[in-house]
Amino acid sequence: MHTSSTSNTLNLGILAHVDAGKTSLTERLLHAAGVIDEVGRVDAGSTQTDSLALERQRGITIKSAVVSFAVDDVTVNLIDTPGHPDFIAEVERVLSVLDGAVLVVSAVEGVQAQTRVLMRTLRRLRIPTLVFVNKIDRRGARHEELLRAVAERLVPDIVPMGTVRGLGGRDGSYVPFGAGDPAFTGRLVDVLAAHDDALLCAYVDDEADLPYRRLRTELAAQTKRALVHPVFFGSAATGAGVPELMAGIRELLPSEDGAARADDPVSGTVFKVERGDAGEKIAYVRMFAGTVRTRDRLPLGDGREGKVTAVSVFDRGTAAPREGVSAGQIGKLWGLGDIRIGDVVGVPDAEGRMRAGGRHHFSPPTLETVVVPTRPGDRGALHLALAQLAEQDPLIDLRQDDIRQEVYVSLYGEVQKEVIQATLLDEYGIDVAFRETTTICVERVTGSGSAYEIIDKDDNPFLATVGLRVDPGPPGSGVEFRLEIELGSMPYAFFRAVEETVRETLLQGVHGWEVDDCVVTMTHSGYWPRQSHAHGTFDKSMSSTAGDFRQLTPLVLLSALRRAGTAVHEPLHRFGLSVPDDVFGTLLPALSRLRAVPHTQSARGASYVVEGEIPAARVHELEQLLPSLTRGEGELESSFERYQPVRGEAPDRPRTDRNPLCRKEYLREVAGVRR
Repeated sequence: MHTSSTSNTLNLGILAHVDAGKTSLTERLLHAAGVIDEVGRVDAGSTQTDSLALERQRGITIKSAVVSFAVDDVTVNLIDTPGHPDFIAEVERVLSVLDGAVLVVSAVEGVQAQTRVLMRTLRRLRIPTLVFVNKIDRRGARHEELLRAVAERLVPDIVPMGTVRGLGGRDGSYVPFGAGDPAFTGRLVDVLAAHDDALLCAYVDDEADLPYRRLRTELAAQTKRALVHPVFFGSAATGAGVPELMAGIRELLPSEDGAARADDPVSGTVFKVERGDAGEKIAYVRMFAGTVRTRDRLPLGDGREGKVTAVSVFDRGTAAPREGVSAGQIGKLWGLGDIRIGDVVGVPDAEGRMRAGGRHHFSPPTLETVVVPTRPGDRGALHLALAQLAEQDPLIDLRQDDIRQEVYVSLYGEVQKEVIQATLLDEYGIDVAFRETTTICVERVTGSGSAYEIIDKDDNPFLATVGLRVDPGPPGSGVEFRLEIELGSMPYAFFRAVEETVRETLLQGVHGWEVDDCVVTMTHSGYWPRQSHAHGTFDKSMSSTAGDFRQLTPLVLLSALRRAGTAVHEPLHRFGLSVPDDVFGTLLPALSRLRAVPHTQSARGASYVVEGEIPAARVHELEQLLPSLTRGEGELESSFERYQPVRGEAPDRPRTDRNPLCRKEYLREVAGVRR
């Protein structure tokens, strides 16, 4: 299956709902490629990619991991990602570096909530994806029924690449289709012709004159364009179907010869940051163009740069030391002390293939909690440790409240909280407890509001004129900053100071929550040019600085926000609940008490399936109630759906040091020093 030399590279993501067998499939692929001699087991903690002690203890993937193997002339950098929804941020970072993906579905559990979330995102980003249906050797495994579920609930344009014999037994095997299967070639024509008029015309003109080789060529082309999705069946436990999947990876997913772009300007993206044994930062970078070598100085954005002191490249297993990492490859870089996840190394890719740095592909965390050290003397060490964890997972969104001496972290769920607690104890020796988990809301602008402060007028204490108007933006648009004045009316640094401060201020709006989906327009500007005394010394009292604009902007923006009005919105989850049919009647009142709204109800054998929406704040409560309500037989799936206005009085969020300038009294006090 592999040779001694390779030319092309494919960066492949393995994604799945938790427990679908994703890490086991990674092990089987490595074994089939000759990288490992024995297949590791998740339950035994002997897998290649789950290297953290906590991952081995829990039997789940927490951090993404990279391993490499060869399929013929293609080097595959395989990235194993977490399946548990609490660690979706790890998956998000991986998406920015993928050429293709394998989405793993369990033949027993079928299409699950996280499976749908992942497939929607892969389709939106147009990442070529194969579907691998795992666990055909397990009792309860399904074939035709599962194919229908994939077509109905995941993506309609699928091509089953084979069938299964001995379904549900240890001797279950996968039988690939070929040119001699008329049903298969007919399915190929139906699916492919929907995206290719020339193929459709050729089929209509002479069905018999459409060679199988052309159909396979077109299948590969459309798969690489993320138009169709081939489906394979197999078992990571027994190895059934894995050779066929590997052949499909080689034939159907896009790989490239990085040598063609190795001499281009350096362009890469950082998708993971970890710390080594000595505490040094190690950056995982996917190179899109150029070559990074040891001792190179790299621009990292925002005026930051760093010098590379060592390089490792993934090749036939784990990373090995190299002089440089080139286009198409994934490498580890040492020496970049200021590096952050999402940083563009060098320049943005000219072909626009970067997916990092934009809006989140998945929903942001919807929960937060206060982390409290068991020993009060650990407060300083706790903040430092959490800051290092935030380097590896920026979405935990560390917030410090100096007044209350409290540290807030954002979360996706209770499991993530347990992992943070265990990590702090195991790696930093800090024992912590958590306050009650609360919901993170957002604020949305409800109208239009304007405010301005004129330089040296009324009680404006700063040497700056700033006018701002706030308007609602389209859903999902984020924050847009516009100018209604000439860019040349004052130094560019002052405009930049206003825009940066606008975005910072909107992290805590009128009620303390982040304000999203709005347009902020600068309507007034003014400044005093640099003044000097006769002997050439700078007169600060008569000259505007960027600091004046940074301190005045929050005042103006908060006034405009209050006039526009904001409404607090809480996160809403979509849920699916499967319960025994005899407890269905007692379940509905419980859902009503939790403010859950059922949308569909259907009978499936001896079970009832309920789908609907529930406030994110009540999901954990439902999880705790479910065992007693359903005799332990209930199964719940939930994922973020949207935000909805909060009923009744809007909750305020405690303000932290993130945005102290929002307090007018504070600003006036600062200004008193000026005058």
